[in-house]
Amino acid sequence: MSAHLPLAGKRGLVTGIANADSIAWGCAKAFRAMGAELAVTYLNDKALPHVEPLARQVDASLLMPMNLLNEGELEAVFGRITDEWGGLDFVLHSIAFAPRDDLHGRVTDCSREGFLQAMDVSCWSFIRMAKLAEPLMANGGALFCMSYYGSQMVVEHYNMMGPVKAALESATRYLAAELGPQGIRVHAISPGPLKTRAASGIAEFDALLDRAQAKAPARSLVSIDDVGEATAWLATDAARLMTGQTLYIDGGYHIID
Repeated sequence: MSAHLPLAGKRGLVTGIANADSIAWGCAKAFRAMGAELAVTYLNDKALPHVEPLARQVDASLLMPMNLLNEGELEAVFGRITDEWGGLDFVLHSIAFAPRDDLHGRVTDCSREGFLQAMDVSCWSFIRMAKLAEPLMANGGALFCMSYYGSQMVVEHYNMMGPVKAALESATRYLAAELGPQGIRVHAISPGPLKTRAASGIAEFDALLDRAQAKAPARSLVSIDDVGEATAWLATDAARLMTGQTLYIDGGYHIID
């Protein structure tokens, strides 16, 4: 990679690639195009055939399993990065989960077990990643998570993920405040609705897409590449004094009543 690329010489961890429609895949492509070296995770053996070819496309140096419900797998990922790289410049957390019954029901009706599992996988794991990344970011770095407008406003059918993403955005601000003195920046990225595998679990998602396109000032839906390029730019030194924000990449949809 040429030295003039803004992320040349930087190393980053990308989590949450499920297939070629994943937001994390759009980000991985953009990070690589800007010169970064990548470590990529996959959920399990079933996911590996979908993720491995993509990891090869971005010349990923490390490809590791990581299911956040399996004790120790997250720590093993950071252990291997420590052993093989000894440092890290950015981390992308693009993982969310809620049990289907809880997600499709009212927030009022969600189970304790389902709510705690959604918070564990979708929010607490980002805090844990920040803790594991901190000692590897001696020269500063950037941490990114993925949110959605349903954290701020009630979006029909988004249900329990709304409170979970609100917690994630709040955690982002606290992490940014705590890690800022070490030069570590933390952002939540809030894309407009996208046809991803994760979104397929949300009821009547096509209607939500149509509404977003009609209302957004840009009259356009975003793509995974739009999200990836903006996120990759935030990982560069050009954005070194930006931190703690929830950044909307949604064609302006969030400003419209």
